[in-house]
Amino acid sequence: MRALLAQLSPRPADPAANAARVAAVLRDHPRAELAVFPELFLDGYDPACVARDALARPPAAVEALRTAAAGAACALIVGFAEPRPGGAVANAALCVDRDGTVAGVHRKTHLFGAAEQAAFEPGDALTLVRLAGRRVAPLICFEVELPELARAACRAGAELLVTIAANMAPYAEDHALASRSRALENGRPHLYVNRVGAQAGLDFVGGSRVVAADGSVVAAAAAGEALLEHEVPASRPAGDPLDYLAQMRDGLPVVAQGAAALP
Repeated sequence: MRALLAQLSPRPADPAANAARVAAVLRDHPRAELAVFPELFLDGYDPACVARDALARPPAAVEALRTAAAGAACALIVGFAEPRPGGAVANAALCVDRDGTVAGVHRKTHLFGAAEQAAFEPGDALTLVRLAGRRVAPLICFEVELPELARAACRAGAELLVTIAANMAPYAEDHALASRSRALENGRPHLYVNRVGAQAGLDFVGGSRVVAADGSVVAAAAAGEALLEHEVPASRPAGDPLDYLAQMRDGLPVVAQGAAALP
């Protein structure tokens, strides 16, 4: 699979312009089979405003993403604010296959900080979708820092981890380490796509990268906007001595001993 990592800065509060930019990027990269755009790319990252505006956003912006994917025959993952029943809004990843069909929507399960927690309804499940023939587990920003989430998705059959982010200063090193760790400990390749630019008083740090199943970075974007096209590395082969998933023992108790056992 040939992937395109779109390390871009969206236009705040302009979903039509951001959807048009997705379409233009896909047209300019005809070899890409899966294109990935950052967290909340359709709307921009300003949780309170984005959540409010999403409820009034015309559905045409989301439909434009489906049309773009079908026109380019390229699967697509893009972050957007998703209106939910009852007036709630989710911080979500729209997953569209190469024919324009919606393969799934992943809703961020662990929201970062008070602003996100006040603006969004958390998702209540991890997600597996089939995109361009590959079983993909999408994660959103802070979720990459929680090892249990990627592990659960990979044990459920994920062949590829994809994280979309709006990670900001001073947390660049957190995601640099987490993106490599999630690949290594699960033996799965990992596409990590972060935005750049500034919005709502935040500076977004980029650092998009393709990580191989051994945790090595095989391609990385420089500072600023970048479009990184690269082949997705292979998963760790079955039978490899470092196939941690195959060697996991379930149900081990935690037993307090010695001083830890004292009241």
